[in-house]
Amino acid sequence: MSQENGLLVDVRGVDKLFRRGSEEIHVLGGLDLEIPEGEFLALMGPSGSGKSTLLNLIGGLDRPTEGSINVGGQRIDRLSDRKLAAWRARHVGLVFQFYNLLPVLTAERNVELPLLLTHLSAKERDKHVETALSVVGLTGRNRHYPRQLSGGEQQRVGVARAIVTDPTLLLCDEPTGDLDRKSGDEILDLLQALNQQQGKTVVMVTHDPHAAARAGRILYLDKGQLSTEPLE
Repeated sequence: MSQENGLLVDVRGVDKLFRRGSEEIHVLGGLDLEIPEGEFLALMGPSGSGKSTLLNLIGGLDRPTEGSINVGGQRIDRLSDRKLAAWRARHVGLVFQFYNLLPVLTAERNVELPLLLTHLSAKERDKHVETALSVVGLTGRNRHYPRQLSGGEQQRVGVARAIVTDPTLLLCDEPTGDLDRKSGDEILDLLQALNQQQGKTVVMVTHDPHAAARAGRILYLDKGQLSTEPLE
C-alpha cells in the first residue's frame, strides 16, 4: 500500500484546532510531513506540542481542521466515519504507553481483539495470534493474564496486538514511557526488528532521546511546526 513515489504518508498543510469553551487552541499549523514506506520515524517535542495529535491524525483516529492526509494513496481525511474505521482496522497498529490491555482477558485473547473486526474464522484468528505472540517472544505466556505479566511483557502483548492484522503503519505513543531501561530497550529492539526485518513503517512519539536514537530519522515538533533540530 504505497504510492508510486515511495511515500507512504503525505501530510499537507494540516491545521488542527481544538475549542475549549470560547477559547481556540491551535495545536498544528500548516504542517507538512512525508514518511517513506519502511521508515522508522521518531517524533519528539515538549509536552503539549501536538505529537500525539499528529500521530492520531496519521492513524485516522482524528481529523484535521484543514489540510490533507494521504496514506498509501488514500485520502483518509475524506473518508466517512464508517470507511475510516474499516481502513484503520486494516492498516493501523497502535502501541500505547500504558498497554491498554483488558485485565479479564488472557494475552492471546487481548491480541485477538483487532481480529474480531475481520471476517476471519476462529481457527484463522488463533493462527494469527500465535504468530504475533511468537514474533514478540511470548509463545509460552499466551494464556497468562496481564496481572501475571511484567510491564515489559505486557507491552510485548501490546505490540503483538498491534501487529496481528499485519498493518501498514505501526504507530507508537511513548511505548517505553512506563518501562524501566532494560524492558524499554527490549521493546525498542522489537520495534527495530519489525522495521528492519519485516519492513514495517514505524512512527514513534517519545520524550526519551535514548529511544529516539533507535529511529532512522528524528523530527521535532513545537508550536505546531516540524523541524530537524530542536526548536528553542
